[in-house]
Amino acid sequence: MIDSKAHYVVATAIIHHKGRFLIAKRASWEKVWPNRWTVPGGKLVASDYKNKPYTHGTIWYGVIGDLVRREVLEEVGLTLGSLCYLTDLCYLRPDGVPTIVISMVGEYASGEVRLCDALTEHAWVTLEQAKEYDLIEGLWEELEMVQHDLCSAIIDAKL
Repeated sequence: MIDSKAHYVVATAIIHHKGRFLIAKRASWEKVWPNRWTVPGGKLVASDYKNKPYTHGTIWYGVIGDLVRREVLEEVGLTLGSLCYLTDLCYLRPDGVPTIVISMVGEYASGEVRLCDALTEHAWVTLEQAKEYDLIEGLWEELEMVQHDLCSAIIDAKL
């Protein structure tokens, strides 16, 4: 039985560059949304902050921004410029674990796409082209939000 208080916290990055978005196809062995197109991201784990010095008193600031930057580098080999909070959502995984997803928008800064083993293909697409892909649930709507400049806050990793 899963504790109803326990959740995964996931952060993702919609990366934009020259009017296009980076999407990538999940591997067939993935538990959640296998063979569907997504954006890079991953789960927050305690080591993402516990092994780092506190940023203020006994707390850590910037954990989600750091997570997104790390996951983007690990999953697709890119570095990001500015980050912007877009939205958040919650869903139940097939194994019943409630998952909170924090969707961010990241500005491409540098690098060439190099996919990790969990991703099999990638494409830089416009909003209209994205309709041609089997996107994970809700991703097209998030791309549309970005297209219409609905980011609510810029996050600077240097804070």
